[in-house]
Formats: sequence, C-alpha cells, structure tokens
Amino acid sequence: MLESERLLIYPVSDEKLKQIIENESNGDLKQAYAEMLDGCLREPEKRIWHALWFIELKERSGTVVGDISFKGLSAGGSVELGYGLREGFCGKGYMTEAVKAIAEWALAQSGVTCVEAETEPDNVSSQRVLARAGFAPTGVMGEEGPKYAYVSARI
Repeated sequence: MLESERLLIYPVSDEKLKQIIENESNGDLKQAYAEMLDGCLREPEKRIWHALWFIELKERSGTVVGDISFKGLSAGGSVELGYGLREGFCGKGYMTEAVKAIAEWALAQSGVTCVEAETEPDNVSSQRVLARAGFAPTGVMGEEGPKYAYVSARI
C-alpha cells in the first residue's frame, strides 16, 4: 500500500478485479480490466505490474475516488500508467497526487528504469495531471496519443 498526503493507493485482489469486470457496463473498461486480470494470472510473479490499484481518501475510509494501473513491465524496465477518476472527484488534485506517488514508488522498484503515460491528444485535463505530477512530453506518439515520461516531482 502506498500512502500520500491525502490518499491510500493499493492493488486490488484478483477476486475483487473479477467482481469489477462482472459489474462493469463500459465495454472498453471491461476489456481493459479483463486484460489486467489476464496479466495478473499469467505472470503472478509480476502481478503488481498488471493489477488495478484503488485510490482511496485517507480521511474517508472506503471512499474510492479513482483507480490507477500499470500496463506491465517491459523487458527494458519501462512501465506505463493508466488512470481514471470517478465522477465528482475531479479538480481536487487527487489524480496528480496519486500519479506522482505511484511514479516515485515504481522508480524505486528493482528493474524499473522509466515511468511513462499516454493520453488522448485532446484530453487536456489528463495532460495537466501529468505535467503537475512531473511528467514531460517525449515527442513520441503512442497508440492513444502523445507519450509522457516521468522526469521529476513538480508539486
């Protein structure tokens, strides 16, 4: 479990992820969660790099404001973040705080050399989160849009 100023960030169990998949109505999210679970089951020794992590408020135990995940660990030591915030919790800096905390944690892990993220070209809010959390554009386009790499904490 990671702890930041206002948040607890922790991976959910495979059983919890199965429940989330069963209850998810958004097809794209359902597929993404299923891919995470597949990675957890296929590579249990690298489970943490496939798991879904909840972002919970410290001050309100059980209040999950969003989630964050890695998209596996590459042979070269790169990890890519994906994240989402639940409705009603935007604009409070929660995601910036979570992204910064998990990026720093990831870089402290053995074998991790780089933390990256992608965002849709028109997703200005996500780009702001990345910039505030210490990510900079790499100049490379990924599948979803421009890639960013964690360079330092700026908040």
